Amino acid sequence: MIAIGSDHGGFALKQEIMKYLEEQGIEYKDYGCYSEKSCDYPVYGKAVAEAVAGGECEKGILICGTGIGISIVANKVPGIRAALCHDCFSAQATREHNDANILAMGGRVIGPGHALKVVDTFLHTEFSGDERHIRRIQMIE
Repeated sequence: MIAIGSDHGGFALKQEIMKYLEEQGIEYKDYGCYSEKSCDYPVYGKAVAEAVAGGECEKGILICGTGIGISIVANKVPGIRAALCHDCFSAQATREHNDANILAMGGRVIGPGHALKVVDTFLHTEFSGDERHIRRIQMIE
């Protein structure tokens, strides 16, 4: 199960991603927001991060205007490794090397077509399990 959330700046992109997840048969839970009405990204970043950290969801996707603020919020939750990615190489590398469990993006930064490729890369790339990467993740924690 994928946890997904956004603020108003990421709402439109979140709608596109949820449609894509449905088409791919990937289960998700929407933690809000539910319109383009101005709202506070920390509420949704924290909700998704807690769902992932608590084991309710395997991974998460967060979107705000830039992806920066919402990723900062998520990374304050113990056990979360949220990565801001706007390209497939970064999405692949953060899964392989950092075992990132939340993808953050900026709805005002990336277009929907490319964003779906980044999401697909993030969701389908496995952690390498390499000893050096495990050691580094332990150092982060």
